[in-house]
Amino acid sequence: MSKSFNGQRLRQARLYKGLSINDLAELLGVSKQAISQYETSNVTPDFDKMRIITNELNFPSSYFFQEDSFDVNAKTTYFRALLSANKNARLQQVVKIKHLAMIYEILSNYLEFPQLNIPDVSEFINNDEIDYEAMAQKIREYWEIGQKPIEDFPYLLEKNGIIVASYPVSQDNIDAYSQKINVEGNDKFIIVLSDDKNSAVRSNFDAAHELGHILLHDWNLDLEELSREDFKKQEKQANNFAAAFLLPKEAFLKDVSLYPKDLKYYIELKRKWKVSISAMLIRANKLGVINDNQYQYLMKQMTFNKWRQNEPLDNVIIKQEPILLNKSIEMLIGNNVFNPQEFLDELAENNISMKADEVEKLLNLPEGTLSPREEKNIASIVNLKKRTND
Repeated sequence: MSKSFNGQRLRQARLYKGLSINDLAELLGVSKQAISQYETSNVTPDFDKMRIITNELNFPSSYFFQEDSFDVNAKTTYFRALLSANKNARLQQVVKIKHLAMIYEILSNYLEFPQLNIPDVSEFINNDEIDYEAMAQKIREYWEIGQKPIEDFPYLLEKNGIIVASYPVSQDNIDAYSQKINVEGNDKFIIVLSDDKNSAVRSNFDAAHELGHILLHDWNLDLEELSREDFKKQEKQANNFAAAFLLPKEAFLKDVSLYPKDLKYYIELKRKWKVSISAMLIRANKLGVINDNQYQYLMKQMTFNKWRQNEPLDNVIIKQEPILLNKSIEMLIGNNVFNPQEFLDELAENNISMKADEVEKLLNLPEGTLSPREEKNIASIVNLKKRTND
């Protein structure tokens, strides 16, 4: 641990908690200029200020006196809500991904994780001309899933070397995002699905959308400089891929063609394909099964039935969660590689001192996994008296 205060760590912890400089200044009762002095390491907060910082940001004091042990280079982060989410909210997620990637790097010392397994799909991309159907089919063949519905999308991604995380993002307009990050010279793709959203079908489409970004788009772009039109074009491309991948043309056409104009029939299709009715109507229209007028009529029915926000089966279809990170921790603890405190100590030794509850949320671990409450055993302090017969 460094003996000097690391102002960059204060900035990271502030962003990790989604706070602005002004927010932190108010919590500490200092000026914004003072926070800037702290974050540039020109001034070290006094003891009382450090106590407030550690309590409010929920990081141990040692975190602020450490230097990063890993060489981490974050590439572009694709947010579906780039136009509506504020910059601070986006930076919060980028900092969280950095911490997650460093923890993943530590875990890789103990476990052999799946290698990235994505085929080259450049043959299907010619500038803005993209053959979504052929691309989706190639991925399905490469991953050996044929034309069948995808029952567990996070597991499919994890199995093929894409890191998937699920944690609360505290922003209603951020459903999912993806990032390419380089840690110690190794590129990794990470998809984050908001744990705040409970809809399985929405989560599936979000994951497929982010997979579309991974396959289709440049990871060295500065999205802040991207025009609104170009951003919307990229989002449409990712949506087109997601629909083609989740609803493969041949199999979905066979299903939807039976009763394409009956809205109730789409409820049964939703049960099978784990895709929203709205997305299936768009797909059916794009495939020519229903024409534009029929599509508009069915969407009006959706509105009349109040299905635009909450569709049938939204609370029935079980949302699948990623398992790679949390089950890895449970495996290591279960096999006595380390206990919860030793794992936290390992993080600290690698200059990632974090509190147990923050690590649990980041890795989607059950509450208490890393901070188990010690059972109080009354027998250890009280003994039964031996009774004698008078």
